[in-house]
Amino acid sequence: MDRGYRERRDERWLTDMARDENSRFLPLKDLNILMFQDPQIGLGWLGVDELRRLRIDSVPLFLGQMGNRMSQASFFAVDISDHKKAAQALTDTGSYQFMDARTVTKYVSGEDSGIVAQARSQVNWHNRNGFCSICGHKTFIKRGGQVRQCSYCDTEHYPHTDPVAITLVSDNERCLLGQSHGRLARTNIYSALAGFVDQGESIEEAAAREIMEEAGICIKNIRYHSSQPWPFPHSLMIGCHADAVTTDISIDDEEMADVRWFERGEVLLALESKSGTLSVPGPIAIAHHIIKAWAMNDTR
Repeated sequence: MDRGYRERRDERWLTDMARDENSRFLPLKDLNILMFQDPQIGLGWLGVDELRRLRIDSVPLFLGQMGNRMSQASFFAVDISDHKKAAQALTDTGSYQFMDARTVTKYVSGEDSGIVAQARSQVNWHNRNGFCSICGHKTFIKRGGQVRQCSYCDTEHYPHTDPVAITLVSDNERCLLGQSHGRLARTNIYSALAGFVDQGESIEEAAAREIMEEAGICIKNIRYHSSQPWPFPHSLMIGCHADAVTTDISIDDEEMADVRWFERGEVLLALESKSGTLSVPGPIAIAHHIIKAWAMNDTR
């Protein structure tokens, strides 16, 4: 997907593309994504004629373009949460369903997962920023959804992304996994420790601070593995590996339900869903991939 940073500066062009018969629109309802009833088919893109038939008049948010120079199509997200009859009509056809974004990524490609992350994050941001944080007046959409501008003081507001350092710490044959208080507490699902990067802090500093705060473990040799957009609501997960300097755990009881060291063999079984005592996040999450990389001795 080419996000069209030059094209989105032209408001007339955006209006034309939102009316173009080749353009495609991805409806979201309460931040759930339109999918075909058979999710293996993929995302439920609609054409402009279908939007008109359903009387959907929500402002489309420009996602970008795909195709070649001879034949490019524009893609938009459209929030239809307030168009309940239209949403019902789509599902009544038996062809479509609305699906939680986490579940969607089990069925679509990595490229489409990125589109889903962008669409969900943008819709969520616009829903939360209808008024100016400076003067309190209404804001309106510009640049296809990349900006909201105040109708009174002209202040421009931009979506933000929250960076999160998620780090898999090891001491040779063991890795450090934990559970925070929340929906996974008191289950057998454990994950790598993570926390938001503070202002004025590097990724390495954030990783070391979070591991110390949550587990009381000092780390070194922090190295980047990969990253993942996480639209719940608008984070960027920055996956790292690190070596343990100390191994005695001291849990932050207010934030963490449990933190433990796990042997490599048990982690390998958990990755294959064969462990009776440990489960790890599935492939939808970057935690799965940094845990798997360590378990397979691929931490570079």
